[in-house]
Amino acid sequence: MQLQHAISQSISQALHALFGITVDASEIALQPTRKEFAGSFTFVTFPYTKQVGKGPEQIGQALGEHLKENASEIKDFNVVKGFLNLEVQEREWLRLFRGIMTNPGYGYGEPSGRNVMVEYSSPNTNKPLHLGHLRNNFLGYSVSEILKANGHEVMKVNLVNDRGIHICKSMLAYEKMGNGETPESSGIKGDHLVGKYYVLFDKAYKEQVDELVAQGMDKEEAKKKAPLMLEAQDMLLKWEQGDEHVVNLWKMMNSWVYAGFDETYRTIGVDFDKYYYESQTYTLGKERVEEGLQKEVFFKKDNGSVWVDLTDEGLDEKLLLRADGTSVYITQDLGTAELKYNDFPYDQSVYVVADEQNYHFQVLKATLKKLGKPYAEGIYHLSYGMVDLPSGKMKSREGTVVDADELVQEMVDTARQQTEELGKIEGFTAEEAQHLYHTLAMGALKYFLLKVDPKKRMLFNPQESIDFRGNTGPFVQYTHARISAILRKAGEMGISVDAASFENFGNLHETEQEVIIQLVNFPAVVKEAGNLYAPSIIANYAYELAKSYNRFYQEISIFNETDEQARNFRIALSAMVARFVRESMKLLGIEVPERM
Repeated sequence: MQLQHAISQSISQALHALFGITVDASEIALQPTRKEFAGSFTFVTFPYTKQVGKGPEQIGQALGEHLKENASEIKDFNVVKGFLNLEVQEREWLRLFRGIMTNPGYGYGEPSGRNVMVEYSSPNTNKPLHLGHLRNNFLGYSVSEILKANGHEVMKVNLVNDRGIHICKSMLAYEKMGNGETPESSGIKGDHLVGKYYVLFDKAYKEQVDELVAQGMDKEEAKKKAPLMLEAQDMLLKWEQGDEHVVNLWKMMNSWVYAGFDETYRTIGVDFDKYYYESQTYTLGKERVEEGLQKEVFFKKDNGSVWVDLTDEGLDEKLLLRADGTSVYITQDLGTAELKYNDFPYDQSVYVVADEQNYHFQVLKATLKKLGKPYAEGIYHLSYGMVDLPSGKMKSREGTVVDADELVQEMVDTARQQTEELGKIEGFTAEEAQHLYHTLAMGALKYFLLKVDPKKRMLFNPQESIDFRGNTGPFVQYTHARISAILRKAGEMGISVDAASFENFGNLHETEQEVIIQLVNFPAVVKEAGNLYAPSIIANYAYELAKSYNRFYQEISIFNETDEQARNFRIALSAMVARFVRESMKLLGIEVPERM
């Protein structure tokens, strides 16, 4: 960034000296030079043709000659139409590289004074986590780490959807068909056991609906009048009234689910600073609804239900409380937003939720604004696309989801198979090998789900994700392991490198310069990823860095180099690549192995 600023200042001075025009250095934009042309930075001259009264190529040629003569950073230039491509002096790249070596915090922002809360995962306690939850968890965790790297104070939270009609469906099915089954008696993980009864409810409910339709009832009416649905609604009402039997059943089944969730979170490597539970926030939400009625920003319909009119905001009328007094999703979200702000006065509250809920969060923000809440403006919906499989969309109630635990195990098995076939576990103990398989599996899974822009819907292909070639987690992980082996060899040879060990080195190969440029760009990448809430930017940086290093590794000798300064520089360059691969992957929540 300092180099770019210096070049921008030199261009500003050149424009004034050559053409008499004043352009502040901050207004001069430099782009990375396209790979097919020589150069590191490109300055576009088209915008200055009117002011200067010359063609873009003439401007570029004059500027290039002036900069080569007067700017110490510039080695050479070339002009392609209206694009001035600037080559930077090798000594500048080496100066920047030495600075990176001696700065352990390079790339990370100073404390910003901003508080950011990131809410992710948000599971329902009626089913286990599935593939869609994995994208959510990985995205939320990574965004949190990236925001921390930008200097923000971050709190990671999980709002557990532990109440509502969907929870009662599992409870009712268990009550009718469970026969006292427990995770211990069945050998089934707690969240899976509860999910089993959610599927059984749906099956029995559909049978009842079909039966009513066969008797001549309209299908929509049958869905409302099916006995199981009426019983589930009655159970929800009893829960809200504190019925002892229903509450005890709810506590027991939820405890099974929490134990299951905790195990999954440990396996996939995500964590939270605080948990919130809808069962503890929905009553506060009801208080906010009452506040809105008193302020006359909400209104009651004849049946007693409470609504907010958001038509002036380009939205619609939105239900806030049912006629029977039971809450809806937005009710508890109003309460949770306040609770979260009281616990951690945030400048921004990021909700990591699928794009199916885009409208919901527009409504939440607009409703809180109606209430005059100071935290309304800070609400930000990090909307992400759904994850599809070659077989199509997943449906929890039909039992057609890709279960998270099963998918992780499948990935571990695939990693084992691939690694054994490639012979990458020589000298590993059984425990070390198992750890490597899990590291590669999680690296493949997280990287594949994070390398795509969050807003895009995506197709997940497990086999493709774990390939050791191409834009995959294992490719980046393998690059780190390869460099670790180089550094071990250097240690065994007694070679210790610091900036002084190559102080007279100055003949950079093209591939070495390309790698240094990637290292120099790390702070800009971290900043952009934080501004856009996009781990995909970090993932693709890690891939490009690994790719550039592998090109260098193929073309340049390290240990067979007779020039000691050149050899030391290349070992130091390797160490810095390993460091920034490690840092990048850490921001994605991915571990990198030392050996494989």
